[in-house]
Amino acid sequence: MAFQDHPFPERQGFSIEDILWAVGIWSVILTLTPAIAFYLLMVA
Repeated sequence: MAFQDHPFPERQGFSIEDILWAVGIWSVILTLTPAIAFYLLMVA
């Protein structure tokens, strides 16, 4: 994991920024995955 080079080593566990970052990444992935699958089905 990338916890050892975290910019704030004094904080332990997950912070609000980490949770929001993870939610943002997953929302993008879950939004783009059906679009990419639909695009591949239409092209193929």
